[in-house]
Amino acid sequence: MPVSKETLDEIALSRKEYNLIVEKLGREPTPVELGLFGSLWSEHCGYKYSKALLRIFPTAGKHVLIKPGEENAGVIDIGDGQVIGFKMESHNHPSYIEPYQGAATGVGGIVRDIFTMGLRPIALMNSLRFGPLSEPHNRYLFGGVVGGIASYGNCLGIADVGGEIYFDQCYTGNPLVNALCLGIGRSDGLVKARASGEGNLIMLVGADTGRDGLHGASGLASRTFEEVRELRSAVQVGNPFMEKLLIEACLELAKTDWIVGMQDCGAAGLTSATIEAADKGKSGLDIDVRKVPRREKGMTPYEVMLSESQERMIVIVKKGYENKVKALFDRWELHSDIIGTVTADGMVVIRDGAEVVANAPVKLLNTPPVYRLRPTRPGWLDELQRLDLNKIKNIAPGKTGDMLLKLLAAPNICSKHAVYRQYDHQVGDNTVVLPGSDAAVLRIQETSKAISMVTDGNGRYCYVNPFIGGVIAVAEAARNTACSGARPAAITNCLNFGNPEKNDVYYQLQECIKGMSQACKKLKIPVISGNVSLYNETRGIAIFPTPVVGMVGLIKDVKHYCSAGFKHGGDIVFLIGEAADDDSIGSSEYLEMAHELVKGSQHIDIEKEKRVQACVIRAIERGLLNSAHDCSDGGLAVTLAESCILGNIGFTGKIEAKGRLDAALFGEAQSRIVVSANPKAARRLETLALRLNVPIARLGITGGVQCIIKGYIDLPVSRLHQAWWNGLLNH
Repeated sequence: MPVSKETLDEIALSRKEYNLIVEKLGREPTPVELGLFGSLWSEHCGYKYSKALLRIFPTAGKHVLIKPGEENAGVIDIGDGQVIGFKMESHNHPSYIEPYQGAATGVGGIVRDIFTMGLRPIALMNSLRFGPLSEPHNRYLFGGVVGGIASYGNCLGIADVGGEIYFDQCYTGNPLVNALCLGIGRSDGLVKARASGEGNLIMLVGADTGRDGLHGASGLASRTFEEVRELRSAVQVGNPFMEKLLIEACLELAKTDWIVGMQDCGAAGLTSATIEAADKGKSGLDIDVRKVPRREKGMTPYEVMLSESQERMIVIVKKGYENKVKALFDRWELHSDIIGTVTADGMVVIRDGAEVVANAPVKLLNTPPVYRLRPTRPGWLDELQRLDLNKIKNIAPGKTGDMLLKLLAAPNICSKHAVYRQYDHQVGDNTVVLPGSDAAVLRIQETSKAISMVTDGNGRYCYVNPFIGGVIAVAEAARNTACSGARPAAITNCLNFGNPEKNDVYYQLQECIKGMSQACKKLKIPVISGNVSLYNETRGIAIFPTPVVGMVGLIKDVKHYCSAGFKHGGDIVFLIGEAADDDSIGSSEYLEMAHELVKGSQHIDIEKEKRVQACVIRAIERGLLNSAHDCSDGGLAVTLAESCILGNIGFTGKIEAKGRLDAALFGEAQSRIVVSANPKAARRLETLALRLNVPIARLGITGGVQCIIKGYIDLPVSRLHQAWWNGLLNH
């Protein structure tokens, strides 16, 4: 009997896809098989609407060891036999329904992706988006998400070294919670997420299985919210203390030769963990769900296979070593149970005792249809990108100080200390540059090396111009990395968009990916991992297209790192890069705050960007700079003020306003970095910039207690600090 529309909607399969399954199987699927297909063919697991586009990303590089899709996370070689692996994933929909647990289990899931590869997790970052905090429900979501991230990460003892937070009305119905984890290990100790070797054993380790998380992958993450209904059962519940035990036990196990592979139970639970591992190992599986320990009575095979209960791992144990593996987990007080075997026939057989409840090919289950649409450019983009400056009143010189204070207090610019003070960002004693600078910096213990980490993205830019917004997302992450003194090595990303089945959303997705890809190719930065989160819309209202970039850079000598705050009085302050043109107020924080407008496209020359970053990196490596700060949200005036605030040092100088004053002070022109240097190093810096064909201009000098931009700004640093420090608390 054909399955009902309600059933297909529940598992996010279309009628056409269901008919394809019937055709390929040569029969109607069993209920359990239908659940397997629904999860593995979901957008969250199968990337139906994004896989074809993701193939345009550059993924190769001289340091790259593991590329996207090959394992749970991408991996790069950092020399001396050491590797780092990192990845970013979303937990958007669960965090809207149950913010604390949604965010906490998002952290737990991305951490498992790292240690399942034999890498020790050492750092977390995040990228968050919320609606305005003036609305009570948004404040509730904000508090719950931050609390969940802090609690889970702190309990694990992994440093949370920063991230980014933005606020806009479009995220009111769909907050974004993107979590990044980085781990370190030896190149000869990597563990594969694959099942192979006929007769080898499938062991389930960790927590018992419950009903939490059912249809999390196929339901929450692969469809829009069109109506209010009870969905809390689709959100997982986390136990960080058990996860800490799993980390230590699995890392110890990874050093043995007792196993073939290891995989965490994330989205779709046992279904994805076992079947994806079998596909990578070109094998089959025979699983008996009766052997799966449960914490709830009366669970069906369907529920057992699709449960997304947290803190569970699948280990593929070599036959004959099961007692040693079990003894290891027993020592860590973790349950471990053999639930099946690896077979050689390429079939997934699921049993409930003697009854076979599913029997389908691995390859069919793990090969969803891929859709490449041909969207047309939305006509509304023309008006959105057009900005008639003649109709926008310029700012008066007497109002610039007040505007600077307002921008510093704006939720998207102000200090986020109220958030990151809840995170333990120094556990492990690796953190060199703390949250609040352009990028975090962590030392690599027992070496002179360090790494930088940053997350970046601007949904407003991408909404107005998806292609340029995609370029800027990568370029700004690389610019922030350069400001720390690191050479960009690789990126992960999280692509947050609305319903891809709609022309306008698919166009945004396509153009953002094209823009990101172009920037990666020009800057020679490979994409090594990532995640796509689609269907982020409620009742037909989509979020801004929000691609978030997580970037890691390498510093050869940890002594040569840099941060954003001015360091000494008497240093000369330079602007590296060109002055802002009038169009740079497009899509800016200033334009929205002063004129309530979100329109006007930003511009970027990626070749100029490349030279600016190269200049700053070389200058830091040569010891020429005392500070470096990316000029971005709020423009040049905000950048100078932030450098004063972070260093508690004043500045006196001038900014030439060749065109509009508001653009000169608050325009968000790209490819610009504010740096400070000792006067003895100034000439060498200018010579370096000239040789690299990079514009450089002296802005002024550090010192005193005032921030003075002659003719426009004259404010005490203490007052700037007060506005910036209390901004989030006052909204």
